Amino acid sequence: MWGGRFAAGPDAIMEAINASIGFDKRMAAQDIAGSRAHAAMLAATGVITDNDADAIREGLLTVLSEIETGKFEYSTALEDIHMNVEARLKEIIGEPAGRLHTGRSRNDQVATDFKLWVRDQFDAAEKGLLALIAALVDQAEAGADWVMPGFTHLQTAQPVTWGHHMMAYVEMFGRDLSRVRDARARMNESPLGSAALAGTSFPIDRDMTASALGFDRPTANSLDAVSDRDFALEFLSVASICAMHLSRFAEELVIWSSAQFRFVTLSDRFSTGSSIMPQKKNPDAAELIRAKVGRIFGANTALMMVMKGLPLAYSKDMQEDKEQVFDAADNWMLALAAMEGMVKDMTGNRESLAAAAGSGFSTATDLADWMVRVLKVPFRDAHHVTGTLVAMAEARGCDLPDLSLEDMQGVHAGITDDIFSVLGVENSVNSRMSYGGTAPAQVRAQVARWKEILNS
Repeated sequence: MWGGRFAAGPDAIMEAINASIGFDKRMAAQDIAGSRAHAAMLAATGVITDNDADAIREGLLTVLSEIETGKFEYSTALEDIHMNVEARLKEIIGEPAGRLHTGRSRNDQVATDFKLWVRDQFDAAEKGLLALIAALVDQAEAGADWVMPGFTHLQTAQPVTWGHHMMAYVEMFGRDLSRVRDARARMNESPLGSAALAGTSFPIDRDMTASALGFDRPTANSLDAVSDRDFALEFLSVASICAMHLSRFAEELVIWSSAQFRFVTLSDRFSTGSSIMPQKKNPDAAELIRAKVGRIFGANTALMMVMKGLPLAYSKDMQEDKEQVFDAADNWMLALAAMEGMVKDMTGNRESLAAAAGSGFSTATDLADWMVRVLKVPFRDAHHVTGTLVAMAEARGCDLPDLSLEDMQGVHAGITDDIFSVLGVENSVNSRMSYGGTAPAQVRAQVARWKEILNS
């Protein structure tokens, strides 16, 4: 490959540290797509003949077939997927293969291949997120009026609905979906034709290759194009935020499926047993999703460290970009699919949810709000009265609705028996009719909104 510049071949250690074929062969389809577009453009602009372009196109299809059927033999000595494909192309078609690299460099070739690969992963992430959101919307619709405890600090706060809780994750993953689409749109510029760093003197048509590969336009600066890995960093950043959301939900599923909570029952398909304790049903899929975030965060940090000190344009350090992205993409897609499966299969235990909804004095805020609304008591005073009543109920081992009217009037004489209309958890959730609130009517409105989004 190095022609006459080097008198000796690489040392075995140099070959081992320099070669990337062990992992960048995953970009074979993207590499061949880029080469086919480049060859067609070279013929259209008169840089190579139509006969050479036809031979290159047919030869590349043969190489792709060999790769897809497992017949292709990769060589570490040829370093990467680009040279492996070109060397095999030369064996198949001979001299025309040497004209394929006219007007380009491995620098713009790898940037193009990697962008195409990451773009495909963004598309896969979009599909995975849409499927997960749809599963959550179905759960929300089915349990729009199921009551459950809402938590802050993992302590019972106020009653909410199951549907409201499911829709909270719909909003989270909806933001992830918007980030995926936003990042994909921003990265959709073609580096091909930037050559090594300065462009090329050949009369190439970069708009033609950009269009052929589904890019919106060619990149505007050749130096930036070959040294840019922002698209990979954005992919990892988006993946990291989404993985964090997946991990938060996974944590709740682990807690909710425990014997102490019994809020949900996970299907056998996404649970495992114990080798020694026959009663166990472990939420291992959720636990593994919770762990994936570490690998994805790590990939994001690792690539940031690779890129942080690099001068323009290309440096060999950038070969270390792909393994991080490949691993993160694999784990992100797996976590999305596993979470979708768990959500579709899981069963909310309505009775357990309802029993827990009224615990922990969850309607205390409703009592305070009632005093403000009906008795015109300043909220801070109402807060103090309610806290006193909570302490009284706690000392007696009962809940707020179990206190008598006389007990309550002993703390504040203005309280009437109308107070009991707000202390039940059903009354509490039904009253939360503010936009985005937990009332079943509001949940159903958000379900309808998201169904429309999904259908469009």
